[in-house]
Amino acid sequence: MNPENPVQTPHSGYHWDGSDRRFFEGWYFRITLPEQRQTFAFMYSIEDPAGGQPHSGGGAQILGPDDQYLCRTFPDTRSFWAWGAPSGMGPLGLGHWGKSSLTQRPDLISAEFFKNYIKEGYQGTATQHQGRLTDPSTGEVAQWYYETQPVYGWGDVGRPQKSTAGLLSFLPVFEPGWQVMMAHGLSTGWVDWKGQRYTFENAPAYTEKNWGGAFPQKWFWLNCNCFENQPDLALTAAAGQRGVLWWMESVGMIGIHHQGKFYEFAPWNSEISWQVAPWGYWQMEAHNDQYTVELVGRCDRKGTPLRAPTQNGLIYVCRDTMHGQLHLRLTSRHQQGSTVVIDAHSNLCGLEVGGGEPWETAWQQSPTQVEQAEMLEPAIAL
Repeated sequence: MNPENPVQTPHSGYHWDGSDRRFFEGWYFRITLPEQRQTFAFMYSIEDPAGGQPHSGGGAQILGPDDQYLCRTFPDTRSFWAWGAPSGMGPLGLGHWGKSSLTQRPDLISAEFFKNYIKEGYQGTATQHQGRLTDPSTGEVAQWYYETQPVYGWGDVGRPQKSTAGLLSFLPVFEPGWQVMMAHGLSTGWVDWKGQRYTFENAPAYTEKNWGGAFPQKWFWLNCNCFENQPDLALTAAAGQRGVLWWMESVGMIGIHHQGKFYEFAPWNSEISWQVAPWGYWQMEAHNDQYTVELVGRCDRKGTPLRAPTQNGLIYVCRDTMHGQLHLRLTSRHQQGSTVVIDAHSNLCGLEVGGGEPWETAWQQSPTQVEQAEMLEPAIAL
């Protein structure tokens, strides 16, 4: 266990094995400012880190106040750094130096050193996040520094943390891999967004990542850890069509952290269904022997197109908002009937749809379990 981050999850480290095979890794940091009713989501990626390939390079994107957007690319893979090993072991740590006079090998540096010598770039760990980007079309600058105290990783408090995709995520049969590294944390610091300064203390924070050599054909995502009158509640839910060995499958999951307890609804322990529109409506339901969860997300905004790593490089393939409306209801099931455990609402939910082609119709999935996961997981656990 990392003493700097007692809730460190598997796959917190970098997964690249040093080869020249098609590969990407992406990271997502977010803070939500309840008083200002705004959110900052920072998205970083590296593709084909060996360099010299058509899509080699890194990217940094920000989804800022009122879903405003800023993006910069960093073609030089040599100025990217990350801690880890091909298995993803090790703590979270990464950065990319875009414009810098430094000649040393890139790695984590002090906040003051970064401020003085990195004119464009970023660096982040489980407890610290800093950066500076310039909008090339306007010259406006976004810069930030904040520190984070992790609260929830992915699992029960005080117990070993879990892989979001289960034990299968340790083998290259699921691509891409996906890991929620911090379902909830508390961040203190500041963001200067194009001339406006936002300061915050103990703001809800979230971190996740994905990696691999293949890319989802279609997906959606719901995420929120800023609920009305529920400061100790965090939700992440998603589904995607992704490759498993030689077939494609649709797989979804829902994870809830509340008052120190983790409620997991995944293909190996629950039946999950959903109905998600091309944009504006997200509905999921899952149940197992003990609990039932229902999610309904809505958005009357048009959302913001974002880039994601694909087989064709970093291109616009998804749409997001950080101003979604969400209703979450969790009930326990017992012989006498059912009892409501959580009934919560938010107007600051992250909602996303994505895929290589815009959706033309709603995506519906009936209750199902991934039989392959049930067959493989016990064998891996031995």
